[in-house]
Order: sequence, then structure tokens, then C-alpha cells
Amino acid sequence: MFSAGDAYQRFMGRWSRALAPLLVKFAGVRDGDAVIDVGSGTGALTAAVVAVAPSSRVIGIDPAATFVAFAQARHPVDRVRFEVGDAQQLRFLNASFDRTLSILVLNFVQDPAKALDEMIRVTQAGGTVAAAVWDYGQGMEMLRVFWDEATALTPAIDARDERHMPLSRKGELAALWREHGLQDVVEEPLTIQTRFVSFDDYWSPFLEKQGPAGEYVASLRAGERDQLRLRLRRRLLGDGPDRPITLDARAWGVRGIVPRPVTAPGLTA
Repeated sequence: MFSAGDAYQRFMGRWSRALAPLLVKFAGVRDGDAVIDVGSGTGALTAAVVAVAPSSRVIGIDPAATFVAFAQARHPVDRVRFEVGDAQQLRFLNASFDRTLSILVLNFVQDPAKALDEMIRVTQAGGTVAAAVWDYGQGMEMLRVFWDEATALTPAIDARDERHMPLSRKGELAALWREHGLQDVVEEPLTIQTRFVSFDDYWSPFLEKQGPAGEYVASLRAGERDQLRLRLRRRLLGDGPDRPITLDARAWGVRGIVPRPVTAPGLTA
């Protein structure tokens, strides 16, 4: 029987696995770092950290117990641990980690500013806080194609289009990082390709109720769902036969440094 973790892997997990190494490199993770993966999901980002920093201590936190169990089962080593937790209220002491990372999560958090404050709090001075969010409006073609066709078919559902997601446009993550006092803030596009072996490989994950797009598909009647499927097939394949499909997927990545305390002249820290 498939779990929620399996469903997520088929819908978005396989693309987050490809994106995660780019964020790890962008964040400058070094072997031996203590790292927290905030909103760890099925563990793609943690796996990417372990691949380049095998002696590091990594803790992943996620609010979904099913995802935590899925990730822990795939990382049974002592230095890697997953637990249920809230990004807006981390249980860890101040300055517990060298690097705090989050991938494809902050735009779903109820109060991303509060979550960022917590991410900064648990990161030591001089440490790095980094995150990435899909560019839903332009760069994440898998979802852009979906919502273009869905809203063309039913304009009234435009508000559900993920292009309205917070923090998904160029400059928004960087602005949030600077507002919260992080230094040396850098924002860059992180781009991968999403490859589908067939149209069904593209379409079928939308049927598993994952994310806003999957929830929308689940809300449709059978006839409406089939209309959307046909529009998407025509958009991606034209009138030709089934074939592999390749689409770009761009996320905005941001990193910043937690400032060191300022000491008065003549005093030592």
C-alpha cells in the first residue's frame, strides 16, 4: 500500500531530489557541519547534505508524521535524525547549528517571517541560513503548464493558481532575509530539468491529491478532469503520439549570514 510519502515522491519528491544538491552547494555546506533541515518532507535535502558531508550531524523536522517516518526509514544512521516539529517553534537551543536549510517549504508556512526568525535563532553567529522556493509564476514549467490550462478552462479558479504563492517571485526571499537582519544576502536561480517518460508520467501524479494542484484535480468531476487532461496533453504533445517530455523547473535560492554580536571598543566578546 502506498503511503503519503510515496505519493509525494511521485508528484514532487523526485524533482526536489534533483534540486536539493544545488541548494546544498549554494549554501556552502561543509563536512562536519551541524545542519537542520526545516520542513524536511521525505528527506531529499537531508540526503543531499549527507552525500557531500557524510560526517555531519543532520536533523530534519517536519509537521507531518507520515513524512518523518518515511524519511527516517531511508536514513537509519546515527548522525541523521528526523522528528515531528513546527518551523515556527523549533525546540532547539540558540546557536545549535552551523547551517539551517529549507527547501520548497517557506511559502506553505502560515507565518514565514516567524519561521525565519526561528531559523536564525538556532543558527550560530557567522552561520548560514538558506532556502529555496519554486518560481511558480514563470520558472516551474510543470506547474505553470498545469495552471495555465486549468484557469483557461475555468477562469474562476485563478486564485488557486500557485503563481500567487508568497515568496515565489524574484527578490522576495532576498527581501525577507534582509528584513530579518541577515548579512551578505545572495539570491540566485537554481534550475533543473523535469523529465517525464510519457504524458501519463506527467499527468498521473496530479491524481494523488498532493499540493494545491493535486487538491484541485481531486475536486473536479470526472468529466471536468478529463477535459483538463486532454487540454494538457494537447499543450504538451500537440496532436502527435505520446513521447518523453522535458520541462524546466526553476527555484529562487537565497542565503544569508547570521550577524556576529557587536562588541563595544575596548571590550572582548
